[in-house]
Amino acid sequence: MRQAGFMAATGIYALRNHIDRLQQDHEHAAYIAKALLEKDFVQSMMPVETNIIIFEIKPPYTAKSVAETLKNKGILTIDISPTQVRLVTHLNVSPEMAEQTVRIIQQL
Repeated sequence: MRQAGFMAATGIYALRNHIDRLQQDHEHAAYIAKALLEKDFVQSMMPVETNIIIFEIKPPYTAKSVAETLKNKGILTIDISPTQVRLVTHLNVSPEMAEQTVRIIQQL
């Protein structure tokens, strides 16, 4: 049960120290999602209700190729299926980084 206590402690710490910051993470995700939806390689996107963006890739592109392209430009994502990419904003993503991410996506 040590692991459960450790995880509970991290949750309590986050609630006490970062709850206000969550809104900014959600705003960053919505901002990035909007830029992604304008790209021709994005087929669809799951609703962005938190800081998690999951989008579907149109053929002939693959999730792996899009994730690799973004990684080469400094944006870390993960291909969670052959056609889906997941991107998450978090405490270490500043407003400037979100803006840079949008600029990079717009250039793709």
